[in-house]
Formats: sequence, structure tokens, C-alpha cells
Amino acid sequence: MKLINKVFTGLAMTAMAAGAAQASTLDDVKAAGELKCVVTTGLAGFAAPNAAGKWEGFDVDFCRAVAAAVLGDGDKVKFVPSTGKTRFTLLNSGEGDILFRNTTETFSRDVDLKLTFLPVNYYDGQGFMVPTALGVASASELDGASVCIQTGTTTELNLADYFRSNGISYEPVPIETNEEAYTNYVAGRCDVYTTDASGLAATRAKFENPADHMVLPEIISKEPLGGAVRHGDDQWADIAKWVVNALIAAEEMGITSANVAELGAAAGNNPGINRMLGTEGSYGEMLGLDAAWAARAIAQGGNYGEIFDRNIGPDTPLGIARGLNAQWKDGGILYAAPLR
Repeated sequence: MKLINKVFTGLAMTAMAAGAAQASTLDDVKAAGELKCVVTTGLAGFAAPNAAGKWEGFDVDFCRAVAAAVLGDGDKVKFVPSTGKTRFTLLNSGEGDILFRNTTETFSRDVDLKLTFLPVNYYDGQGFMVPTALGVASASELDGASVCIQTGTTTELNLADYFRSNGISYEPVPIETNEEAYTNYVAGRCDVYTTDASGLAATRAKFENPADHMVLPEIISKEPLGGAVRHGDDQWADIAKWVVNALIAAEEMGITSANVAELGAAAGNNPGINRMLGTEGSYGEMLGLDAAWAARAIAQGGNYGEIFDRNIGPDTPLGIARGLNAQWKDGGILYAAPLR
């Protein structure tokens, strides 16, 4: 009998611990009054402090959207800069509550590093940038080139695979940050810089004469980029996941930062918009939030399209077209799971 009681006691304690773990991140964020968001040390258009020291960028705006949904204010974010090597340690150690850092979802990161990935918010692929003076037009002509490569990234592994499969050699020049890559590349310590195509666009935009540098046509990998949280807290993962979905779905539905207040003032004829903005159903309650969680995220930072265009779109120095990241109705592959 004592053994049975011990078993049931152990099971009960395990269940209680699991329940406590599920709520812990949300409770911690609310108690702290801020969201700790792991970002890059600096990548133009994605995450970097401006001249006034305020963080801006595509990834930054997703951090702010989660803060707006949970805390009511998108400015209640503490940004935790990280390198490719340190980002997962910072998240898993609790120094970050969430990560938005141009990070590729992979099997080992999901399973071995114990990360829960959020919906893809940027479909990317690895490419190569070279000075036009180098006189090459294809990555197949890079035999023997020195290549700046960020350590602790999927690009490091993809680079080795590509050169090996094509029977060509290279000299790796290991670097830790995008700024370090830029410095080494400009100084001529490497012939080539390789990273995600979005990162190449951000780096190229920094040059005084961008036309002196070209991105080669080859894209050698699939890089589904997105946010991540730690394993073991399903409620927190659900909150982060549905904030991303809400921003993507809002663009499809025509909900913008300019009209969200009007659309959310009262239930209208569109059930999908009503559910999104909290005038129908109890979706916020299911997440442990209030009914206006999504409306706040959209109001304070805009929908996915607004975030894209403001930070990295065609009218920015990066000049990135939507491409695969266009909505599915517009020729891309971007769409959100339905909120219903």
C-alpha cells in the first residue's frame, strides 16, 4: 500500500511540476514587466540599434509584437544580443524568453537542443557575395577562394557540403558576427562572404558603392527562418506561435495598424476578423491572455506586410522583394494556420 501511495504521490508531483512549468515563462514575463528577446548583435534591416540606441528591424518587430500581446506595450522588451554560437545558450539558460534572430529551423536544433520553433516568418536560402573585381559569375568558379563564414551556423555546414559535392576547395575564415564578416571582407581577408541571402542584402546595403559587390546566382540551401522558445512550456510556445500567425493572417485579411481599432470596435460581418480582434470567441482566454492580444500586436507594429516593407522591402536600402515571402494568394508560400 505504501508503494502504491508513493507512486501516486510521485505522479501527482510530476503533474504539478509540469503544470507549473507550462505557466512559468508567461508568469515570469509578467512579473518582470518586460520580454527578454534574443536577437543578433547587429544586422541591418533585421535587428540593430539606430543612432539613438533604439533597436529596429524585422526580427525586432516580432519581439515587440509578442510584448504588445502579452504586456500591452511593444516597447517593454529587453534585447539580448547574441552571436551564432551563443544564441541558443542564452535562450535555454533563461537569459532570454524568446529568440528572433534570423535562425533556421533544423532537426538537431529542434530535437537535440530542445527548442520549439515558431511558424516560419522568412523563407531564405544561403548565397555568396563577392567583389565584382574578382571577376567570377558563379559559385562554381570559387575553387581555392577564402570564405568568411560565421561559426555555429547552418551556413558553415552548408558551405562544406556545397564545396565537397562540387569537388572544389576553399579556405574558411571563421568569424563570429556579421560586423566581423563585414570588416574582414572589406579588408580583403576573404574573397567571399556567405550567409543567408537576406544577410547578404543587409551587408551589401552598407557599402558606399554596393554596385562594386555582387550576390552570385546560386542559392545552395533552404533556410526556413523563424523564432524559437525553449521546450517544455506549451502555453508560452502557443502564445508566441499565434502572435506570428496573427500578423501573417492580418495581412491576408486586410487588417492593418491603421484600421485595426475601427475593425475591432464592434463585431462585423467577417467572422475571421471578429475572431482575430477578440469580438467573437474566447481565443485570448485560451492562451491565458485578454481578448485584445492580437489587436494590440497589429496596432503597435503592423501586420506582416507592414513589418516586411518597413524594414527590408523594396523601398528600403536592402531592397528585398517579397518573393517566397509573399502571401499565398500573391504567388508566395506564406500563410498562417487558421484561428478558429
